[in-house]
Amino acid sequence: MQATIHSLDYEGRGVTRIDGKTIFVNNALPLETVQIAIHKDKGSFAEADGTHIIQASPYRRTPRCEVYGECGGCALQHLEFSAQVAMKQRIFEEQLQRIGKVQPETILPPIYGAAWHYRSRTRLSIFVDKQGLVQLGYQAKRSNKIVPISQCPILPEHVSGSLNAIRTGLQNLHRSAPKIRFEQIEISVGEQISVLNIITNQYFSKHAVQDFSGSLNALGQANWQIWQQIAKKTPQAVLPKHAPELSYRLPEFGLTMPFRVGDFTQINLPMNEMMVSRAMRLLQPQADETIADLFCGLGNFTLPIARSGANVVGIEGADHLTQRAITNARANGLNNVQFRTADLFDTTPQTIEDLGYFDKMLLDPPRAGAYAVVQALHAPYLPKRIVYVSCNPATFARDSAVLVAKGYRFCAAGVMNLFPHTAHIEAIAVFDLVA
Repeated sequence: MQATIHSLDYEGRGVTRIDGKTIFVNNALPLETVQIAIHKDKGSFAEADGTHIIQASPYRRTPRCEVYGECGGCALQHLEFSAQVAMKQRIFEEQLQRIGKVQPETILPPIYGAAWHYRSRTRLSIFVDKQGLVQLGYQAKRSNKIVPISQCPILPEHVSGSLNAIRTGLQNLHRSAPKIRFEQIEISVGEQISVLNIITNQYFSKHAVQDFSGSLNALGQANWQIWQQIAKKTPQAVLPKHAPELSYRLPEFGLTMPFRVGDFTQINLPMNEMMVSRAMRLLQPQADETIADLFCGLGNFTLPIARSGANVVGIEGADHLTQRAITNARANGLNNVQFRTADLFDTTPQTIEDLGYFDKMLLDPPRAGAYAVVQALHAPYLPKRIVYVSCNPATFARDSAVLVAKGYRFCAAGVMNLFPHTAHIEAIAVFDLVA
């Protein structure tokens, strides 16, 4: 079946219509004519694969990854980098208009970031095949199958270059204790150290891990530390026992942010610097203001706000992150900030009254958005400015409509390309209360 693609959807799939039915086509770009094969027909719509490109888009590129299309990680490597960002900007604006029926007065220029080697935190699955060989990889598209990988161009170069050595080390661990079951590995890259956390159902011997650590560090590409984690228990450092802690920097604000394996941090740390910088320019914190940072995590925005001299309250739902934020504030010499643990998805008008008045507010919720918070805001507790950092255009559009209905001007919004080659859209916006 032949089709002409007219747009991309929010998952990065090409969109066409045949006999009145919408069809979403993997590996197809706007303005392309493609041969398609339908693999799922839902009646009102269908899903298909582009099996042959008859006329290619001028923005089509050869994917850099050798397992692209099979691996479930990236969705847009076949689209030129700047065109990816333009697509995300268009989808973001469409979601605002279609779901929220709102639009900003100003569209902020997108923040592009680097195209490759940006991902400083990842999880990879492990399985042992029928020949007893350990395989390392990501989950396949539309399947629970694991796609083995030997390199990954979105991981830092030293991590991608170490994947074969990591697989060999895991193979040796498996030979030393074949009854121990692997779950997955987690890699976290910090300023001074990279951590490999091995998640299993039992501990490996210290001697076996020592051999693994020695062979990995012998590559000379990075300073590696091995951790072990049993199921969902707290991960623990194994070798070397004493090493620099994981951390990232926000140099514009003179901040170093320590974190542990398992803590939530942005996976694109260079882009995180630019995002925090833009957020502070939009928020414009002043020394005489009291500001709330909701869904604050380990203080990624809270501490830069505090650097302005404003009094800041950070609120987070996960207690271990609240404790991490407190530790980070002390380590950076900030005493004008306090943190609380609270379920912000359970925010009510009474919650807002109990918190008291804030001059400004920053929201950085997960994909579910901040609906309970924005619904609960009411006079006289309406902040004069709200900066909203979103990782889901649909929930952001919904929440924006609520804020506009409460008397806020939707001043500006724009996308930030934190996740190149994926369809994920990060955005930031600023709302001012109409006097």
